[in-house]
Amino acid sequence: MTAIKHALQRDIFTPNDERLLSIVNVCKAGKKKRNCFLCATVTTERPVQVNVVKVKKSDKGDFYKRQTAWALRDLAVVDAKDAIKENPEFDLHFEKVYKWVASSTAEKNTFISCIWKLNQRYLRKKIDFINVSSQLLEESVPSGENQNVAGGDEEVVDEYQELNAREEQDIEIMMEGCEYAISNAEAFADKLSRELQVLDGANIQSIMASEKQVNILMKLLDEALKEVDQIELKLSSYEEMLQSVKEQMDQISESNHLIHLSNTNNLKLLSEIEFIVNHMDLAKGHIKALQEGDLSSSRGIEACTNAADALLQCMNVALQPGHEKLHAVKQQQQRFSDLREQFARRLASHLNNVFVQQGHDQSSTLAQHSVELTLPNHHPFHRDLLRYAKLMEWLKNTDYGKYDGLTKNYMDYLSRLYEREIKDFFEVAKIKMTGATKEGKKFATLPRKESAVKQETESLHGSSGKLTGSTSSLNKISVQSSGNRRSQSSSLLDMGNMSASDLDVADRTKFDKIFEQVLSEMEPLCLAEQDFISKFFKLQQHLSIPGTAVGEAEETDGGVSSRMHSTGGPQSVSSENHMIRQMMTKIFRCVEPELNNLIALGDKIDSFNSLYMLVKMSHHVWTAQNVDPTSFLSTTLGNVLVTVKRNFDKCISNQIKQMEDVKISKKSKVGILPFVAEFEEFAALAESIFKNAERRGDLDKAYLKLIRGVFNNVEKVANESQKTPRDVVMMENFHHIFATLSRLKISCLETEKKEAKQKYTDHLQSYVIYSLGQPLEKLNHFFEGIEARVAQGVREEEVSYQLAFNKQELRKVIKEYPGKEVKKGLDNLYKKVDKHLCEEENLLQVVWHSMQDEFIRQYKHFEGLIARCYPGSGITMEFTIQDILDYFSSIAQSH
Repeated sequence: MTAIKHALQRDIFTPNDERLLSIVNVCKAGKKKRNCFLCATVTTERPVQVNVVKVKKSDKGDFYKRQTAWALRDLAVVDAKDAIKENPEFDLHFEKVYKWVASSTAEKNTFISCIWKLNQRYLRKKIDFINVSSQLLEESVPSGENQNVAGGDEEVVDEYQELNAREEQDIEIMMEGCEYAISNAEAFADKLSRELQVLDGANIQSIMASEKQVNILMKLLDEALKEVDQIELKLSSYEEMLQSVKEQMDQISESNHLIHLSNTNNLKLLSEIEFIVNHMDLAKGHIKALQEGDLSSSRGIEACTNAADALLQCMNVALQPGHEKLHAVKQQQQRFSDLREQFARRLASHLNNVFVQQGHDQSSTLAQHSVELTLPNHHPFHRDLLRYAKLMEWLKNTDYGKYDGLTKNYMDYLSRLYEREIKDFFEVAKIKMTGATKEGKKFATLPRKESAVKQETESLHGSSGKLTGSTSSLNKISVQSSGNRRSQSSSLLDMGNMSASDLDVADRTKFDKIFEQVLSEMEPLCLAEQDFISKFFKLQQHLSIPGTAVGEAEETDGGVSSRMHSTGGPQSVSSENHMIRQMMTKIFRCVEPELNNLIALGDKIDSFNSLYMLVKMSHHVWTAQNVDPTSFLSTTLGNVLVTVKRNFDKCISNQIKQMEDVKISKKSKVGILPFVAEFEEFAALAESIFKNAERRGDLDKAYLKLIRGVFNNVEKVANESQKTPRDVVMMENFHHIFATLSRLKISCLETEKKEAKQKYTDHLQSYVIYSLGQPLEKLNHFFEGIEARVAQGVREEEVSYQLAFNKQELRKVIKEYPGKEVKKGLDNLYKKVDKHLCEEENLLQVVWHSMQDEFIRQYKHFEGLIARCYPGSGITMEFTIQDILDYFSSIAQSH
């Protein structure tokens, strides 16, 4: 093992400046026995590095090579497996666990002992040695015995110690100085011994010489110590003198501090006094204005306003803690409170007098407005009161009780004033409306029971323009409708209905203007009052409160502001907005009932007035909501609009019920049904009024309900008709409906227009076919028999062999219908059709032309049957197609 050790040191570790301290022959546990060596080494250069190196023999020769090296500082655990029994296995825990089996237990123990010593000397780190006998692990030695530890290490290595390069160089230099160093080693050793003695003597002489110098230095040090003692005595005397100076300076410094503190306190006191005097001193002019200022003149109001603001600033000054305890401050605050109370009482009394005077002044102007449909203008009153707006804000911030009292008094006085004005205004409007109606009754003797058929259309419309462009068209519609009804009822034969229709249009136009003027007068009045309330009483507006309506304001005899200020503090923005609505509701509490009464009167005068009211009302609601959707005006008009809409829905239902209750005469022809003509009148009027309307949804729904009612009841009347054929009733009325819808171009009724056209076409064809069966009845029956035989399976060319359908029978039937007889039959048919059809719809020529086409079609059909069933017989009809055309033309011209 020693030879291997020397070989490894020479070949592997010496070139790397390392020394090999311990070696163990091992192989990996559990695998094929491939031996290698684990070596414990240290570097020769400092700092010393300790490594564990794995060396194995090369496969290509007898030399060894370095395979793996681990730094000892990376070793964590050394596991010897068993501390009692001999076991060659052991584990080294680096970054992973390496399991080894040594060639002998002695080599393993020697290697582990070397590892422990190296750790103790160079690393001093915590390496866990487990399952290792305590005899192998020596205890740590004191620092003074490091040499022994090193000696122990050297024993492990061996007595042989190889020189390093520097030692070899020094020895070579020494040997070069002596020629016989190699040939005569003893002489060389003697020479070295003599030179060593010479050096020792020189060292002793040097030490003896230095002792004298030391003695001289000691004397100098003694002298220096004496000088230091003298200096210390002087410093002590100086320190005693400075101590008295220090005490005097401390007294002076304390005195200066007290003087500075006194000056600081005086400055602070002066600042506090100046603050109180500057901020709590009210000028004599302001005091005089508060006590005696003229509240009726603009200059006096301005002086009082400035004085009130100055007083409020003095009262709201932010005092420092402790100021309130000063007697002067308490006196000044009490004086301010008295001034505030005195001025607030004087201001409230003056404004109450102004409110009362306004009621008297406005009452004197009611007489001149009673004959005109205008409301008195409150702008001058608002303008005068707005001069007090800043004082009202001051009163609100300083004495809310008096502010609240003024609010209640204002609402009380103004509500009575507005109630008189608005009621008189609405009375004038009602007189103008009913006066127009009474004039109309002189011309119209017919009761208004048929006016219920005129639909009370109520749909939202954004235009407030007058119905000027539709007057002439409505005249024509009314004349036409009256003419239609004239042909249907004996009570309508009077030509005075023409004048009544003209008067209806004039009345409606006049009512429209009156109603528009009413709304136009009410809207600016309410908006101006709301704006004045917001500015005068300093309340926020245009901020909606979700879920709160004006109608929720609680009115009591004592006012509406009792709920608005329970704590006496300032109102929030939402509460102030709510207060505006409540004040408006109290002041204008009669507006909504008066509007509802006016609407009821207009509906009673003429149900068609609902159309005009709905258009105007919806426009004003839209305008008010754009300004403020939660304002009193917007909510009030919205409530009235809901009432109008509800009446409109009820009117539509009643209209449909009246259609269902229509009874027709059993002795006269039906013609155009009254509700068909009235639907035309209603649609024309509604389209003219609702032209360019923003919201047509309600009108379109009403159209659909009404047209469906018209369709159903036309069929019902046609089924019940005894005098007029069913097809004629359906044909004429659906033709009229189709013409009306085509002319008016109502987009929501396009489907119904197509349906009306289809029904008209179907019933026209049915009536023509049914009527043409009469003039050629026997010929018709004969050919129907032929078609029946063919349908039963008889061949067409064999029909002539049937006894009932031979050529002789055919000739016999044809002879019964010569041209003259056919013309006579057609002439009778024309007269019969003329009796069935009404004049208003003018469908006679249309029906006659359709009969001509159908007659020619039947003629061609008969000719075809003769040609197929009687081939080569030469049998033909006794009249030709040209004869048929001549018959129809001459009959039409003769009538």
